[in-house]
Amino acid sequence: MNNSVYQSAEEKNKVLPGVLYLVATPIGNLADLSERAEKVLREVDFVACEDTRNSMKLLTLLGISKPVISYFEHNKTAKGREIAERLQSGQSCALVTDAGTPAISDPGEDLVRLCAEYGITVTSVPGCCAAITALILSGLPTGKFVFEGFLPSDKKGRQQRISELAREERTLILYEAPHRLQDSLSDMEASLGKDRPIALCRELTKRNEEIMRTTLAGAVAHYKTTDPRGEYVLILGGAKPKGEMFFAEMTIPEHVAFYEQNGLSRMDAMKAAARDRGVGKSDIYKEMQKK
Repeated sequence: MNNSVYQSAEEKNKVLPGVLYLVATPIGNLADLSERAEKVLREVDFVACEDTRNSMKLLTLLGISKPVISYFEHNKTAKGREIAERLQSGQSCALVTDAGTPAISDPGEDLVRLCAEYGITVTSVPGCCAAITALILSGLPTGKFVFEGFLPSDKKGRQQRISELAREERTLILYEAPHRLQDSLSDMEASLGKDRPIALCRELTKRNEEIMRTTLAGAVAHYKTTDPRGEYVLILGGAKPKGEMFFAEMTIPEHVAFYEQNGLSRMDAMKAAARDRGVGKSDIYKEMQKK
């Protein structure tokens, strides 16, 4: 390589004082860590991480000895201020999550916001992201998509959120824990229909990587006899255009009854029908009074 080109590349990747680096780490395969990510981890003054035990394992495998500080959901306020003060003093910091890209469904977003308020420079060292990896493996449309993250853990909140997403025509990306997977799939099948396509992605980039492309009915049936294992990324096909929606031939009372039969209260069923039809809840209520 031409020496001037090499020097220019080195200068561009120089770790600078007072900068927060958002460093993406592997989601399963250590070989996916970029050379730039390793360089930054090796040269920053300290590393902020979700779980110090997990991040220390990564640093040890790379032969890096570096001060680490925990930064996670339950200490983000106090630790965020501490990290910002250290950055203002001229230290450099790499923020990592347990796996993948920090600040995606992660308290890193709060640290980025805090740094923006303090006028601290933030830059990204891009790399692995479970959501995007699953999306491109799903076989479902990738031109337009929505990242939803985790659904609410309580049943009522989960059903409510799923009903709110029923009309979304873009491909949906969700995260789910194994112990909640079966309940979430059942609630989605009840609200979105048996034939909605879904890809269930687990163990991404690992030896036992699994991509299951099926329908909601197929997924529910599969996990009645198979125990979910590992963290899941769910890629859910979007709703058909409004003119093709499942309720197109239903009366309003039939539409409300559909949601009631799938576990929603009368009030929540009316709200869901109103969202589907793009009208106010009062319009649905008036029609129900005519029964």
